[in-house]
Parts: sequence; C-alpha cells; structure tokens
Amino acid sequence: MKILNPRKLVIIAALFAATPGTAFAAMSDEVQAINDGWAHIAYEVKGSSTQTKALDKLARDAAALVARYPGKAEPLLWQGIVTSEQANRANFFHQLGLAKKARALLAKAYAIDPKVARGGAAMSLGVLYYKVPGSPIGFGDSEKAGQLLKEALALDPNGLDANYFYADYLYDQGNKAGARSYAQKALHAAHDPSRPAWDVGRRREVRALLAKIG
Repeated sequence: MKILNPRKLVIIAALFAATPGTAFAAMSDEVQAINDGWAHIAYEVKGSSTQTKALDKLARDAAALVARYPGKAEPLLWQGIVTSEQANRANFFHQLGLAKKARALLAKAYAIDPKVARGGAAMSLGVLYYKVPGSPIGFGDSEKAGQLLKEALALDPNGLDANYFYADYLYDQGNKAGARSYAQKALHAAHDPSRPAWDVGRRREVRALLAKIG
C-alpha cells in the first residue's frame, strides 16, 4: 500500500480547514469571544478608566475580526456594538464621533443582512437613533428608531434585548404603560446560560427601568 506523502497530508488538512462549515464555526467562536468580552466589560469590570482601556483593546480585536471576515455581517455588528459602548462611556468631545462610527458599522452590517443575529443590527441602530440627540447636534431620529426597534422585535418577539430596548424607547417617548408591558415581557425571556454576564446584567437593567417607570 502506498503511503501518502506527509506534504500532501498537510495540503489535505489545509483544504479541510478551509471548508465553509469550519470557517463559519471559527468565525462564530471569534464573534462569541467579542460578545463575551463586551458583556464582561459592561457588567463586571469596575472603574471607568479600566473599562475604557478594556474597550479600546476589544475594539481593536473587533476590527481585526472584521478584517479576517470581510463582507460578513456579524463581525461588523459586533464592531458596531463595541464602538457604541465606547461612545456611551466617552467624554462629551468624543461621543458623537464614536456614535457616527458605530452607526456606519451597524448600517453596513444591516445592509449585508437585515436579519443578522435575529435583528441585532436593526435593534442596535434603533438604539443609537433614540439615544443620540437630534439635529442640529446629532443624528437622532425617534421615528426611525421606532421603526428599527419594531423590526428587531418582529424578528425576536420573545427576546430579552428586543423587548428591553423597545420598552426603554417607549419610556423615552413618554409611553409608560407600553414601556412597562415590554419590560415585563423582557423579564420573562428565556435565560441564556451561554451568556451569563449579559443575561444577569441585562435583567438588572430591565428591573432598573421598571423601577423608574413605577
């Protein structure tokens, strides 16, 4: 029996490594790492300067992930989410610039796949549009925010994030009854044991919103 040349074995291994299924699994693992890193910083890291440094590193990691998987919506989505978090925690002079960068990244992810991450791009864009001030200061647009958040909710009707952010949006618009209803629905969302930091942290935010609503 002829034994295969070791060099050929290496080539065959490389071909298997490059199969679409394997590449997708690798990308999913790397996206999950960004996801977990964001949740850890947002909900577990203490101290604003420590959070800022950790976010800066995570933003570099997210940009590298996008470069490794060009044209893929999910890495762009998470780069946008990390950039949004940077904007949320930045000083006044840097907030709008980071928010505009986040919008561009999220819009690109949305253009590639409007349904990515069960409406994650639509939801994250919607959050930016109601959190950022409107003209002439910023690009905020409550009507556009509502449309995007409803789109995300239609794709993930029982989701924790989709219901929480729609509740927060309604509260921002002065609709306390609607906000209370969606916040309570968010609390009844199924727990996600694969994302413990996010699951616990987001539910804490939902309860805080319900306390504000009264």
